[in-house]
Amino acid sequence: MQETNIFYRNPAMYDEVQSDSGSAEVCQALIELHHPGASTLVDFGCGTGRDLEILAKRFECVGVDLQPGLVDYARRVRPGVDIRAGDMRMVRLRRRMDVVTCLGNSLGYVQDNDEISAVFDTFAAHARAGALLVLCSPVSPITGPEPTSAVVETSDGPALVTIRYAWDLRTQINTMYRRWMLPSGDEVHDEIRRRVLFPRELERYASGAGFEVVDMVGESWGGLVGPTAYTMARYAP
Repeated sequence: MQETNIFYRNPAMYDEVQSDSGSAEVCQALIELHHPGASTLVDFGCGTGRDLEILAKRFECVGVDLQPGLVDYARRVRPGVDIRAGDMRMVRLRRRMDVVTCLGNSLGYVQDNDEISAVFDTFAAHARAGALLVLCSPVSPITGPEPTSAVVETSDGPALVTIRYAWDLRTQINTMYRRWMLPSGDEVHDEIRRRVLFPRELERYASGAGFEVVDMVGESWGGLVGPTAYTMARYAP
């Protein structure tokens, strides 16, 4: 996966560029709404642990990520947060939590139907009865005929980023092609493929693992308009 995304090769840059993200705050607000008594949380696909560090101020947290480089970085810069290497398709921590989260579109990187089912089985294996599952995942594709460009501030100076998307309906894979013109003059290309799970598909995978979807909201905690949404589900085995 490191070859597909500059952020996976440079996690400090990821933290820097995403420093104003409010995903952890939105996640916590949704937990307070749907499971205010929760005290323990496990986050699958925690990446650099940026969101987990914020959530750990409120919950007893464990984070899991597949990529050793991100886990090593997270442990180094966030030594107070419990972050472990593991594959969310099969990892078992032998502990059940009040809240299970999978944020940052991490679920979109699992693209095979059977493997998606395995991920939901992992969620169930770590959920207490009545636990809340919070997902942030792609629910509709991003499409557009023309590339878009923006300037992104980094510690080395401004970088010009150009993005275009492609959509394969047969596989439901939304691919983001991203070109970076870095302050050093280097040009870097990303090719990021994510599986889109439509809302009714999410309901089906969730129910198959013992979860009942209780709400879906957009990223801004508004109506479900896509392309990314938060899904909340209750574990009721």
